[in-house]
Amino acid sequence: MSHYTATVLWTRQPSEAFKDNRYSRAHVWSFDGGTTVPASSAPSVVPAPLSKPDAVDPEEAFVASLSSCHMLFFLFHAAKFGAVVDRYEDAASGTLAKNEQGRQWMSQVVLNPKVTWGEGKVPSAAELEALHHKAHDECYIANSVKTEVTVSAG
Repeated sequence: MSHYTATVLWTRQPSEAFKDNRYSRAHVWSFDGGTTVPASSAPSVVPAPLSKPDAVDPEEAFVASLSSCHMLFFLFHAAKFGAVVDRYEDAASGTLAKNEQGRQWMSQVVLNPKVTWGEGKVPSAAELEALHHKAHDECYIANSVKTEVTVSAG
């Protein structure tokens, strides 16, 4: 069994009353390898200047984690297949919707991976689809959420 940690730190600024709900949503994510990432609420949820538009928001991170997990398994299976991947780029997107209780949730994430193959073996369309299917089936993050995750590989 593996275990993962992240530290999320937010600190109220002395000039912020807080009780008026007018405080910065900017905070920091720190990870075990020493990486620190500026984070904030999404500007579409809490408008700037109370959010920090150039920081990562939880919704973006959720989409990125699904995309990254899929990519890592895809690369693994492509290598086992005998192909060389020179580049993998995914312009992934997520959709917030309301559930049956009227609560917002990430109802769908669409992965749009574009793969550039190196010299040698290149998978056919059916083989490419199978590689993405294997990657999706094994992605820990996709297996952990109820969000519909689809792959639109071109």
